[in-house]
Amino acid sequence: MRNVNIRKIKLKLYFWAMNNHRRRPFRARSQKNSFRRRNGSINSNGGGNFNNGNMNFNRNGSMTNPHNVEKTVQKFQQLAKDAQSSGDPVLVENYLQHADHYSRRLAELNERSKESLNSDKNNTVTDHSSKSLSKS
Repeated sequence: MRNVNIRKIKLKLYFWAMNNHRRRPFRARSQKNSFRRRNGSINSNGGGNFNNGNMNFNRNGSMTNPHNVEKTVQKFQQLAKDAQSSGDPVLVENYLQHADHYSRRLAELNERSKESLNSDKNNTVTDHSSKSLSKS
């Protein structure tokens, strides 16, 4: 029985050594003053520019979709209900504050979409009127 266990251990070590070379080594981030971020912006901290870190919080833009924001509001409201049933008032308040934040974000996104629809309608109306004026 002992020889079988030793053999299994040796096989595991053998296969580990065979596959170990495939792992990527750790690469440290270069310490440059100017570098290109994932979203394409260039950051340089050499001058008077101050970046507090919150400017690129939503790099992928996931919170610009009203459907995602609405789902997030519902998630935090449900978490607040669950915390209420467990009897944790601090956690309830925390989740309700998060839900309130995302509901304000949703209202802001809805306002922007209404404004863009209105500006699109105004642009199409002026385009049609200018075309009709140019025909006469």
